[in-house]
Amino acid sequence: MKYTLLLLLFAPLLIFSQETLYETLDHDGLTREYTIHIPPGYNADTPVPLMFSLHGYTSNNDFNLLYTGFNSIADTANFIVVYPLGTTYLGATHWNVGGFTAGSPIDDVGFLETLIDEISSNYSINPDRVYSTGMSNGGYMSFLLACQISSKIAAIASVTGSMTPATYDECNPDHPTPVLQIHGTTDGTVPYEGGAGWSESIPDVLDYWINYNNCDTEAVVTQFEDISPYDFSTAEHYLWNSGDNNVTTEHIKVTGGGHDWPGAWGNMDISASIEVWKFFMRFDINGSLNAEVNDVVEINNERTLIKIVDVLGRDAREVRNQILFYIFSDGTTEKRFFTE
Repeated sequence: MKYTLLLLLFAPLLIFSQETLYETLDHDGLTREYTIHIPPGYNADTPVPLMFSLHGYTSNNDFNLLYTGFNSIADTANFIVVYPLGTTYLGATHWNVGGFTAGSPIDDVGFLETLIDEISSNYSINPDRVYSTGMSNGGYMSFLLACQISSKIAAIASVTGSMTPATYDECNPDHPTPVLQIHGTTDGTVPYEGGAGWSESIPDVLDYWINYNNCDTEAVVTQFEDISPYDFSTAEHYLWNSGDNNVTTEHIKVTGGGHDWPGAWGNMDISASIEVWKFFMRFDINGSLNAEVNDVVEINNERTLIKIVDVLGRDAREVRNQILFYIFSDGTTEKRFFTE
């Protein structure tokens, strides 16, 4: 069955279908915001997986919901997806992962751990199947969760994120943790080869998890078909197999790729969102579920334009001379640039 992400524009707010709700949670003296999407197949008698999708630095949860298209995937695969909102520090929304957010007083690990408990008290959640993914700063945050509250996190996926040196040096997971890293080799924001003092290189991050998970040291490499030659990038999948509890460490390397969410903008040979869920669906907190990874996530091809936003997620229908994102009703996004 095909599902369509339904969004209605009601200026200045986005109003979603009844399964997508804006909620708040009081934590550590702050009122924190999050958006939660409940799939139409949800039944309180059957525990379902829970997935966090975390936005990037200076961005927000509304924009993350739009470009990832996770609602449509959740409707098909029957899991709950939550889009938390970071707090503002020095004028920028962020997740406090240390490093480039050093000085922030926010306990985001505590907030997200409490949010897991809050959602689990309101919905029927499978505690063995809680996942976190995110873009950029949200990827860093997902790694931090895997290091600090691994007893509640089954697997994580980072898109254009990494680990800060503090996260890397102090990581203390308590179970083999499946990790997927999606990253472009020409990322100018989070460099593939790392940033001195604030960001570990992607090879070093992968080596950490390969060693911790006790995976094979040689990767199985598979090339994705270059179905979009005009995106000037290609993608290949690295799989380190045979970890403890049969977990894997995996990497989708986007050669020529930038600071992008593949499938929404940048590389169009893959959909980062679909690859993330295909990865998560294979594992719970105890290891491999032996799930089929060839299940097709179908999204209705009939689409209408619902919103135009800039890189910060702000409405930008009248803006020129900058990159704009055209958000469509099927969860897809097109990046366009117009001049006067």
